[in-house]
This record gives sequence, C-alpha cells and structure tokens, in this order.
Amino acid sequence: MATIREAQKQMTRRLLLEKGLELFEEKGYAATTVDDIAVAVGTTRATFYAHFPSKGQLMQALVLRSNELLTEADVPSLKSVVESGDRTGIRRWLTRKFDQWVEIRPYVTAAHQAAASEPEVQSALDRWFDAAIDNMQAGLDAADRFEASSRRVRCTLAFGELEFFSRRWMRLGWTVDRETSLDLMVDNWCFLLAE
Repeated sequence: MATIREAQKQMTRRLLLEKGLELFEEKGYAATTVDDIAVAVGTTRATFYAHFPSKGQLMQALVLRSNELLTEADVPSLKSVVESGDRTGIRRWLTRKFDQWVEIRPYVTAAHQAAASEPEVQSALDRWFDAAIDNMQAGLDAADRFEASSRRVRCTLAFGELEFFSRRWMRLGWTVDRETSLDLMVDNWCFLLAE
C-alpha cells in the first residue's frame, strides 16, 4: 500500500512541475498563481504546499531539472571537453548545447522571470552557472593550461558568452546565422580554453 501511495505522490509532484512549467510559459511566472497550478493538475492548494513550500521552490526544482536535461546529454562531460582542448570536441559540445535550447527554453525563460522577484531562484541560477564554470575550471586545472590565476576568468568569459547568446536566442530566435555563430563561438572557446 505504501508503494502505491508513494507512486501517487511522485506522480502528483511530476504533474505540478509539468503544469507549472506550462503555465509559466503561457502566462509568465509572475502572473501564474499557486491556485492556477493546483487547478491545472486537478488538485488543491493544500496538495501543492504538501509538495512545494512556495512557487519559488517549484521553480527551483525546475532549474534543477533543466540542468539535468543539459548535463544528461554531455558525453563526454564539459570538464573532459575543456581538459582535452580539442577543437572538434568543443564544437561537438557547443553544437549539442545549441540543439538543446529548444527543449530548455521554457525552463530558462521562467527561471529568469522568477529570479527577478525570488532571491532563492536567483541563487539557484547562480549555483547552476557556478557549477558549470567549476567543471570548466577543473578541466583547465587537469590540463594545467594557462596561468592558474586566469583559469576561472577564462571559464567565466566562455560560459558567459554561451549563456548570453542562449538567452538572446530564447527571446528572439536566430537573428544571426547559426553556423557562423557556432564557428565564432568555437573560435572564442578555443582561444580562451585551448590555445
């Protein structure tokens, strides 16, 4: 019996996350209420709060899920790609990220909307970005490339370029040529991380 109950809890949690994301995409984070999410799932406000203490906590869970989606596709890992310094590997990794933007757009858009009013969501985004930069720096450290004092800056610049470009694409779509953008980003990443 406990197994069925636990499965129902997990299903309700999953539905709250899915419907929350759908509503954030449709209405925007600020305009979506806890009641909106509960009604969309066919449950109550009390059930929502049994799973998430706040709308911000639900958004933090969505930030974690978007990170999982991004990193599940990372074979080899970002650390390994940076450590190798191989131009082909960097291009393959960045191409995969460009391809994933469609899937993660709703998550990232909602997260940045939420971060404007929810400090804990901004903190979750900061941790997400710092973890990616940490992985990149671990790759440079393992390769022992560049002065140790410049490694974090290099990784921050490279990741910052990707983050800025992805957010711009998520708002506007391809306003510049994708392949040219990829070529130039690969050049920049190789300059910052491989040469």
